[in-house]
Amino acid sequence: MISLHYFQSSMFATILEDAITELRILAECNNEMRVTKTNTDIDKLRAVKYSVMQPAVQDELDGINRSNLDANNYKLDKLDNDKKYVTDVLLSTYLDLSMNRSWRALQDKNQAILDLYNRRVSLAEEETRNRITRRDLMRQLRQQRNHIKSVTYDTDAVIDNLKTQVEDAALNAEIRGRYVDNWQQARSEQHAQKIADVEMGPSDAIEYYKQTIDREQRVHTEVEMLINININETLQKIESWMNKYDKDIEALEIKIQKKKHEHEKMEERRHELEKRLQRHDELIKNWVNFKDEREKARLYLENMHKSAAIVQAWWRGLLVRYELGPYKPTKQPVKPEKPEKKGKKK
Repeated sequence: MISLHYFQSSMFATILEDAITELRILAECNNEMRVTKTNTDIDKLRAVKYSVMQPAVQDELDGINRSNLDANNYKLDKLDNDKKYVTDVLLSTYLDLSMNRSWRALQDKNQAILDLYNRRVSLAEEETRNRITRRDLMRQLRQQRNHIKSVTYDTDAVIDNLKTQVEDAALNAEIRGRYVDNWQQARSEQHAQKIADVEMGPSDAIEYYKQTIDREQRVHTEVEMLINININETLQKIESWMNKYDKDIEALEIKIQKKKHEHEKMEERRHELEKRLQRHDELIKNWVNFKDEREKARLYLENMHKSAAIVQAWWRGLLVRYELGPYKPTKQPVKPEKPEKKGKKK
């Protein structure tokens, strides 16, 4: 491919650089579109952030609802992809002009667009052919289904007919079997009645004596049972009276033992009270003797005090009369008279 001159490539590169810068500024300034795009791709961004495994090859039609192609998110994705594609084309062309001084990158992008368009046209034609083929196959399928339905209907009719025949045969067989069974039962009853008529007399006698023997045996059994019941009741009464006798004797022995213990306790208490009474008598006698002795001592002390008081009074009177001892009169010294002082002359 022929390379451009350096000046031409530089001019074209400068123009593309300005265009790329303006596109980037325009993209950075469109905050509303960026926020809307982020909200739309929040699941993909979250998966990328947390390193969620992504498929290696993704179909561009994945996640597109064909019944709602006019949705705003699809339009937004289309606008964003077109903007990115234009930016990539301009950037690759700018790099090619700057480094190789050629339009090879732009030509490749144009050729890629043409190839994509041709591929889509071929896919549309192939889809048309596939639709025609699918329509033919569906028609053949409907014909085959109708044929199968008709064959199935005929087969069901044959099966229903066979079922009806089988049911009729089963009913006939059952009717014949019932007839044979009833006929055999009637013949058996007839023969049994004849035999019963012949053996009725001996059979009645045998049955009569059998019933008599059974009745006597039953009466004997009932009488024996009644006697056993009376014997058991008598034995139970004897046992109960013996138990009562044992309990009463045991209760009386316990009562006698209690009375004996009470008598022993009363006897011990009587001896103890007698001893206490003796001690009380001795204490009373001792107390009376003590009171008598104390009264005698008190009278003796009282007489002694009276005698001592009389003696002291007599002695004090004697000392007073004779002025002896502490009652002796004391002689007081005579004080000399003081001379009168003469007055001084003035």
